[in-house]
Amino acid sequence: MIHHAIIVLFALLTGINSASGQPASQTLPGTSAGKRVAAYVAAFNSSDESALKTFFEENLAKKALKDLPVEQRLPRAQQLQSIAGKLTFHTVVRSTDRLVEAILQGSKAGWLDFTFEFEPDEPHGLLYVKVQQADNPDEPALSPLPDEKSFVAATGAYLNEATKNEEFSGVVLAAKGDSIILLRAYGYADRDTKIPNSIGTRFNVGSINKSFTRMAICQLESAGKLSLNDSIGKFLPDYPNAVAAAKVTIRQLLEMESGIGDFFGDRFEAARKEELRTLRDYLPLFADKPLEFEPGTGKRYSNGGYVVLGLIIERVSGMDYYSYVAQHIFRPAGMVGAGWYEKSDKNADIARGYVGKEHSSNYETLPQRGSSAGGGYCTAEDLMRYIVALRKGTLRLPGSEQGLGIAGGAPGLNAALEWMPERGVIVIVLSNFDPPAAETIARRMRRTMP
Repeated sequence: MIHHAIIVLFALLTGINSASGQPASQTLPGTSAGKRVAAYVAAFNSSDESALKTFFEENLAKKALKDLPVEQRLPRAQQLQSIAGKLTFHTVVRSTDRLVEAILQGSKAGWLDFTFEFEPDEPHGLLYVKVQQADNPDEPALSPLPDEKSFVAATGAYLNEATKNEEFSGVVLAAKGDSIILLRAYGYADRDTKIPNSIGTRFNVGSINKSFTRMAICQLESAGKLSLNDSIGKFLPDYPNAVAAAKVTIRQLLEMESGIGDFFGDRFEAARKEELRTLRDYLPLFADKPLEFEPGTGKRYSNGGYVVLGLIIERVSGMDYYSYVAQHIFRPAGMVGAGWYEKSDKNADIARGYVGKEHSSNYETLPQRGSSAGGGYCTAEDLMRYIVALRKGTLRLPGSEQGLGIAGGAPGLNAALEWMPERGVIVIVLSNFDPPAAETIARRMRRTMP
């Protein structure tokens, strides 16, 4: 999945090319760099593994291939394909011999900012591609509104229209300090029975749950019960991959540098989702597969790695993962609505997820119960309480002192949380629609908060 990022694009907001002073172009340049970008988009849209492989082999700089071989790049590109969908070119933001930045629209992920950097000397091979979500380039630039009253009115009007157009369903929360200035629910928690979303509805927050897993590991480290340099095998001697057990450290699992792959894929698609109830139920989906790269030499988003972290938490604490987080994170923070509810639970006030423009149910695609990689449920106020607990020091998460910007998403669910301590701002958006339903709203709210 694509995590949202705070981006300031002078060229995009002003229509000026920041590198050359020229207006942003509607067409790719006829340079070597421009032709490589066009070839990338064509290969990406082909959904053909051989086309992507050929593109990488013919266009990547030798240094880039040495750092990350084609065999390791292909799964990443395919993961992005599944998230973004087909790409449609819109605008070149800036272009030089070494860099092309362009706005493209993904059929699944909305507006995306792609930055391609090339080596300075011939043959100007591609060094890397960076992807971030972007604002709609055809809409006026957003800026802070003068006061809270105008912010609430403008946000409410925008959300009413988005809900009317079936573009949003969920709950939004905005706060200054500890004071909530906006908390509203939109759309349906269950479209079949016409149960509306409420501010107490629990939403699947996807990978935002990884923040709780990270915190649990840090708590156990602070208590002297583990070291980030410990290997998997120290705590899970029966782990199905002996190489991973011996080499992969907890630190590498946390930082997505383990080489352990994702549990989403063919095995997950074929699995009986109702049988995925505990963390160990997820292991057969990925754990016996070879490492995708030597631990510590690469970086790839890994849900599998966070399942392993959850199992380590269970072994070290002597509690099942769900109980540990409930007792040591949710309870101290006062997150009374948070938990890993089973998808079939009829009494938990859970928002059902809906996919695509047809809003078909995502029920059959969900595991029976989420994992330490994601799939737990929270209300918007639960996540607000989490941030307040961090701010007050009730809970500690190394690195969060400067704030948090985290998101989670999968078909039929999207969640975004942004905390900016320097502005005293908290923005939380939860949705039971596809990404980027929540992230788009959160970005808009962040930019218009007074």
